[in-house]
Parts: sequence; structure tokens; C-alpha cells
Amino acid sequence: MDATTALVSVLQRAHVVRAGPVAGSGAEGEIRVDLTDPAESAQLRTAMAVDSLPGLHCMCLGDVCFELFDQDGARLAVVVLHHGRTLRWGQWEGDAVLAEGRLLLEWLEGRGMPGPLQQFDTDRRHRQERAAEQRTWLAAIPVGLEGATDRILDLSRTGSTASPALLAELTDRLQLTLPDPVERVLALLNRYGSGSGRCSGYPLHEGVPGRLLGRVSIADLITGLSDSRAEERHDAGAVRHLVGWRTRPRRKRDVARLPEALRARLLAQANRSGTPTSRPAQNGGCLPRRPQSPR
Repeated sequence: MDATTALVSVLQRAHVVRAGPVAGSGAEGEIRVDLTDPAESAQLRTAMAVDSLPGLHCMCLGDVCFELFDQDGARLAVVVLHHGRTLRWGQWEGDAVLAEGRLLLEWLEGRGMPGPLQQFDTDRRHRQERAAEQRTWLAAIPVGLEGATDRILDLSRTGSTASPALLAELTDRLQLTLPDPVERVLALLNRYGSGSGRCSGYPLHEGVPGRLLGRVSIADLITGLSDSRAEERHDAGAVRHLVGWRTRPRRKRDVARLPEALRARLLAQANRSGTPTSRPAQNGGCLPRRPQSPR
């Protein structure tokens, strides 16, 4: 018997299935379904149809546990659903990829357990949002850094921070391809203003332009922002940089050197983006207003 169809024979013998959340999965509720109805049994078999057994093994415990029982109440199998995509069963060496995972989630929803489908849709929406953010970020790559894109993206994949060697290499690349300091500042601000735009909780690769901006003098940063080519996306990058945590060795002093008109412009940008400004943000950053003169 093909391993991908091994579960089918068990499902055909099952009279009852009990499905409930795996501890810590966040799923709620438990259902018990009578499979003596041929139509009900066929729907579950279709929903649990396996496409392949690639031999991979998810590191988490799973989301929903299915217990299958025969007509005498003896347990035939325990199968665990992972992320609406794979099944884990003790008879397989690895997790099995479902032919159509959403069918099993819809089967659960139709029998009183909607949480897993809702979580699946939420996770998919978040993945789409992250993919769109990454596309925006990639589109803003400064000239000269294209060849290092994969290494920068790897920071998020591996959970690493940019090494001093990588930052030095990127700095050299930028100085070679963009010798004009104003153009370099604008290129970095443009990139730092792209992607998620968040001042904390963003993918690690998005922090690289901020680290490079931290090596730029505040005088060059002000000159770049005062240039006629500076647009809202550059202001967004500047706000993100100046509000971020540990972005500059002397951030408070540098922020205090911002001209009043530029400070007001960046505060307006921060307010549009919902970035904390007048109070320290949770990550320790702030873009303070100048103190008012006493009356």
C-alpha cells in the first residue's frame, strides 16, 4: 500500500472521530463526529487526503488532534494537524502534506470548530502583508547594494544581526557607487522608509539601513533632508531612524541639532504614521519637541 493512502484504510474503519486543540496551540473547543454516515466519512477522507510525504518534520506540537475510534471504542489512530498544511501520524516517518489543507479546516468549521480556519486565514494575511513589505523594501535598494541583498535578507531568516564586517562592506559599496554624501543619505533614508516602516518589531534585514545611517554624521543627515529631492518617504526613514532604539551613538544630542522647521516636518510625518514622538516609545526612542519658552 502506498504510504500516502495508508490513512485511508484507517478512516474507512473509523466510526467516531474526536477533534480537539493541542495544548498551547491557541485553538478552542472539542468536537465529536459520528462517521457511520457514509457521506460524513467520505468528506473526512477527502479532507485528509495526502499529497506527499517529503520526510520533513514540523518543530511545533501542532494545532488540532484527531482521535479515530472503531465501533467498539478502541482507538485506531491519533493524527495531528499542523498549520492547516500537514498531518502527523505515528505510521509516517515525517509529516504528510495535505492535498488541500483548507478542506480539513472547513470540515472542522462546519462541525463547530471555526478557530483553526480563522487562525489559518489570519496567518495567511500576515504572510501576504510581510511579502508586500519585503517587495517594497527590495524595490528601494540603493545602487551598489544589489549584490548583497541575499546576505541582508538572510539576517531575518537566521535571526542574526548585521556584523561589523558586513556593515563596513556595505558602507564601502555605497561610497564607491554614490560618492555624493547627500545622495547616499537620500538612498538610505528611502530604503529605511520602505518595508514595514515600524520602529520596532520589524524583520532584522530592515534594520540594516538604519545601522548604516547611524554611521552618517548628523550634519550630512540634515543636509540630505534639507535637499530639494527629499520627499515624504525620506522623512519616514528619518523618523524611523531617529525614533528607533540605539540608532545613533549620540541620538539625543543629534536630534537637538535639528533645525526647527525640519523638526516640525518630521513631527508631522511621525504623527501621520502614528509613531510615538513626544513620549519615549516602548523601544526607548523619542523625537522630542523643543521645550516651550516660559511665559
